[in-house]
Amino acid sequence: MLYPSVDSLKGKVDSKYTLVTLAAKRARELQEKENELLHSYRSEKSVGRALEEVAAGVLINQQADESIIYEDEV
Repeated sequence: MLYPSVDSLKGKVDSKYTLVTLAAKRARELQEKENELLHSYRSEKSVGRALEEVAAGVLINQQADESIIYEDEV
């Protein structure tokens, strides 16, 4: 059995695609900076840790600022 389950994560974000994107970005951040938001984790891998943060409610999706223009969009 996987923890956290996909069913428990569905209520935290609006879609599974948002969940994947959010977890991937946070996992990369955890690998690079090691700035953990929880005191303890069940998973040793960064993607699992990111999903645990979503399940705990400490990692939430923020709306993108539409006025920002990124380099790859020019």
